[in-house]
Amino acid sequence: MADLRDFQNRTASAQTGAVIDEGLRSYMLKVYNLMALGLVITGIAAYGTFSAAFGPGGELTAFGNAIYLSPLRWVVMLAPLAMVFFLSIRINSMSVSAAQTSFWVYAGLMGLSLSSIFAVYTGQSIVQTFFVSAASFGALSLYGYTTKRDLTAMGSFLVMGLFGLLIASLVNIFLASSALNFAISVVGVLVFAGLTAWDTQKIKESYYEGDGADMAGRKAIMGALQLYLDFINLFLFLLRFLGNSRN
Repeated sequence: MADLRDFQNRTASAQTGAVIDEGLRSYMLKVYNLMALGLVITGIAAYGTFSAAFGPGGELTAFGNAIYLSPLRWVVMLAPLAMVFFLSIRINSMSVSAAQTSFWVYAGLMGLSLSSIFAVYTGQSIVQTFFVSAASFGALSLYGYTTKRDLTAMGSFLVMGLFGLLIASLVNIFLASSALNFAISVVGVLVFAGLTAWDTQKIKESYYEGDGADMAGRKAIMGALQLYLDFINLFLFLLRFLGNSRN
């Protein structure tokens, strides 16, 4: 009888583990799908904005002058930052559909803000950098998902590095040092490479099979937002190295 009970307990435990694994895979797939759709929206918005901002001869249109040269450019630059703070603060009080819509709006605003990269770098180098970023992101995220190592200590170090990166970037606005700019680019790639793995592990560990549909949906959206930001920043820092200037 003891052997039978032991067998039953092990069977029940295996079944519970299988259910959790299936739920986790479904949850992570939702996170990645939301993130990927956000990137698609950003790409379409960025290229569409660039196309509307420049005429056939490469001259700025009225729309281009408005978003790149007029005071409206500050709204274009800061709107994504305001939106990400709004979503981070209010998500727990929002419905899942409202939170998801806010994420799509944020992705579109980010595309509007990033449209200028098409005026700075060649289209071919942007596409190449995107695929390099996608491959790097995929490998780093897979590592964060599968590793048994606790990345918490590394994550704390990376957050400090992120703050240092922001301060150095602000200082270099006034110094305009090419050497500091290169150092910022290198550190930026390393920081967001590490954050990709760390955030993936955090998102995985945040999964709880007992969550209701609304809680799981909000967690998935926040996870997608975190990975989206990691990807975008990794892409932008790599673009500094791999992008070919139009000039």
